[in-house]
Amino acid sequence: MFVVRRSPLDPRRGILRAGVLSIFCALGRSGTTIRKREGDGGTPVAAMSLLSAFRRSGRLPGLRSTLPSRMVRERVDGWCDAPTHPAYNRPVRLPFPASTESLARPDRLYDFAVVLDWNVRQRARHRGSAIFLHIARPDYAPTEGCVAVSPRDMLRLAPHLRKGATLRVCR
Repeated sequence: MFVVRRSPLDPRRGILRAGVLSIFCALGRSGTTIRKREGDGGTPVAAMSLLSAFRRSGRLPGLRSTLPSRMVRERVDGWCDAPTHPAYNRPVRLPFPASTESLARPDRLYDFAVVLDWNVRQRARHRGSAIFLHIARPDYAPTEGCVAVSPRDMLRLAPHLRKGATLRVCR
């Protein structure tokens, strides 16, 4: 189990513990929330299974993980964040008729990203989408609701990521 605890100094930052590893992380711009809603900027307080991962080709060389993963294709792979669409909170092929986020971002945030089971296996409209464990911005700026770590820490963490493991975000 991986545990994320919010910083007492800044609710948009935290510490991710994985065994003996303690890793600094960025959290949502609204901190953590027990009432997650689409677009609220909060990181859900929940125990979320690690489902799969996606990555950009040629990025983070040396990253190894047993988590099932796939390569992201530019202008092809996206994630639907339109709460009223049947593909809500699912990977989609671009172009797509509803609101989506490209998984091939121009920055490095999705060089390697883990899909967390927030509103994935049992979806409900407006409960939030695209909650990932991904790469942080250099200044650990807040996310839109994800948990984000440095590229160096993702390389350290990746060998421990397994399907069915749990990332638990605490209040």
